[in-house]
Amino acid sequence: MKLDLLAIGVHPDDVELGCSGVIINEIQRGKKVGVIDLTQGELGTRGTVEARYRESANAADVLGLHVRENLKMRDGFFRNDEEHQLKLIQAIRRCRPEVVIGNILHDRHPDHGRAGQMISDCCFLSGLSKIITRDEKGNVQERWRPKHLLHYIQDWYHEPDILFDITEVFDQRMEAIEAYRTQFHTSVNSDEGPQTYISTPDFLDSVVARARMLGKRIGVKYAEGFISEKKIGIRNLDALILNET
Repeated sequence: MKLDLLAIGVHPDDVELGCSGVIINEIQRGKKVGVIDLTQGELGTRGTVEARYRESANAADVLGLHVRENLKMRDGFFRNDEEHQLKLIQAIRRCRPEVVIGNILHDRHPDHGRAGQMISDCCFLSGLSKIITRDEKGNVQERWRPKHLLHYIQDWYHEPDILFDITEVFDQRMEAIEAYRTQFHTSVNSDEGPQTYISTPDFLDSVVARARMLGKRIGVKYAEGFISEKKIGIRNLDALILNET
């Protein structure tokens, strides 16, 4: 399936926390959207790999995704090397997205930055015809380079280059995040292990607070922010979103 948007996260729940508002917005606009999780999140303190698959499937249903897959790289120990790059290039060429949204380039969790750089590298390398990858039937894949790559903001704050209004889909966004019941504090949270940085009520409060803060920047209630490695151009003034304050 050719996708309009491919969101990539090194851990299941990364895309929900980072860009699920934009995902929902685009699906409601009739776009085809998929998610690739690079790892199974097996080093997470709470829950199990099996639970993470159930939770990511539930979140996918909330988001309305057209496809979600897991590349099963090693959580915490994957490398931005040829072996892992070829696996991601193969996935990008299979999905042929116009836009990719991926992990941030620098963050508290070392997996985030390493994944963000690998995603950036692979979006470029996927467009080189002399890099050979094959599909599941053994056929050589055609090269494909997404038109745009954005990085969602994660734990550490980065000044965004672009902000998206997610006010109308915010409740659905939070429902997708809360599908990870073993990870985050919810009303039906089960005892899945010791308390962690992200399992306290304060963490979800901070998720809401950031969306409010970014929304205030553009005169709306809630927004998500993104970093672009290249300048984004527009064809005419009609492409500008004018916010009344």
